[in-house]
Amino acid sequence: MLSHDSGLKPWHLGGKDLIPVVQGGMGVCVSAGGLAGAVASMGGVGTLSSVDLRRLHPDLMAKTGHLDKEPDAGAQIDAANLEALDREIRRARELAQGRGLLAVNVMKALTAYETYVHQALASGADALVVGAGLPLDLPELAKDFPKAALIPILSDARGVQLLVRKWQKKGRLPDAVVIEHPGLAGGHLGAAKVADLHDTRFDFEVVIPQALAFFKTAGIEREIPLIAAGGINCREDILRLQALGASAVQLGTAFAVTHECDADPAFKKVLADARPEDLVEFISVAGLPARAVRTPWLDKYLRLEPKLQNAAHVKAKCNMSFDCLAHCGLRDGVASMGQFCIDQQLGHAFDGDTRKGLFFRGAARLPFGNQIRSVQELMQWLLGGVRPAALV
Repeated sequence: MLSHDSGLKPWHLGGKDLIPVVQGGMGVCVSAGGLAGAVASMGGVGTLSSVDLRRLHPDLMAKTGHLDKEPDAGAQIDAANLEALDREIRRARELAQGRGLLAVNVMKALTAYETYVHQALASGADALVVGAGLPLDLPELAKDFPKAALIPILSDARGVQLLVRKWQKKGRLPDAVVIEHPGLAGGHLGAAKVADLHDTRFDFEVVIPQALAFFKTAGIEREIPLIAAGGINCREDILRLQALGASAVQLGTAFAVTHECDADPAFKKVLADARPEDLVEFISVAGLPARAVRTPWLDKYLRLEPKLQNAAHVKAKCNMSFDCLAHCGLRDGVASMGQFCIDQQLGHAFDGDTRKGLFFRGAARLPFGNQIRSVQELMQWLLGGVRPAALV
C-alpha cells in the first residue's frame, strides 16, 4: 500500500517491515479489537486500549455491571476485564490476518497495571505501549516474553535518557519510543501541569534531535526507532517528521473518527464536529493534564471544580468498585487533582452520551473535516495524499 513514490520510509518493528503509521491507544473501549485489527490489516500498528473492555461484552457486563458493595466486586470486575482483553486481542488478530502489528496500551497509572501487562502478553500481543508514568519496571514484567516489543511513551529528551539508562542496567532497550507532544495530543498528557503543555522543550524539532544525539553518545544509534505523536494529519507531516529522524508517527483522534472505531457514532460526531475553541485543557482525576472537548458535562464540571476540590475528602470506596487508578483524586480526596470518576465519564462518551461523557481529543484539525471515513481512506490520505472522492 505504501507507494514507492510517496517519499515515506517504511520502518521495522517486531520482526516486520511496517508502514510508518501507528494508531494510538484510546480508552475507554475507543480503540479495541475492531479498530486495532483494521489498522494492522493494512500493515500499520493497531493499538488496543486495555481499560475496562468488559463494556464491549454484554455477558461480562451482565455479570459485573451491577456490582457495588460486594466484598469481591473489584476482583470480579478485574477478572471480567482480563477476559475481555483476551477476547479483543483475539478479535484483532482475526481481522489483521497476520499483517501489521498488534499492540496493547497499558497506562502505568492503573491499579491493575501489572496484571494487564501480563494478560496482554499471555494473550499474544506483539507489543506493549506504556504511558501515564515512567514504566521503569516493564523489562522485568515482560521478561518471559522476549519477542514482545516494549514501547514507552515519553514527552521530552530528558525522560528518554532517564528511561533508557535505567533499562540498560536491566539488559533491555526499548524496541521503540513514542515521543508524544503534550501541546498537541489528546487524553492524558505528559507534562507536570497545564501551564507546561506548550513548553518548547516538547517540540519535535527539539526532542527528536536531542534523543537521537543521546542515542549516538550512548552507542545505541539506530537501535531505537522514534514514533512522533500529536498534531499529525497528513503525508507532509510524516515527511517532515521522518526528515527530523522519526521512524513513524502515531495518530489517535483521526482513527477515532473512522467507521471501524469501536465507539458509538455519536462519540465520533462530537470529536469530528469540535472546533479549536471547543477544546479545553484541565487536570484529570489521575493528576495529569488532559485535553478534551468542552461538552455540557465538562463545562459544568470545570465551573464546579473549585468547590469540588475544596470539599475533597477520602471516599469509603471507588465509584465503580474496581479502583481503576492507583492514585485517584476523587477516591483519595486529593484536592489538587480532578474530582470526577473518569471511568464513568469515559464510559458515557463511549456509549455516545453527549451530555454526560468526557470526550478526549487531540488539538489538530482532522484530515476529513467533520466526516467519518474508513481506516483505508485515512491510510490512503496519510501515505499517498489521496483524498476520498467526495472531498476532492
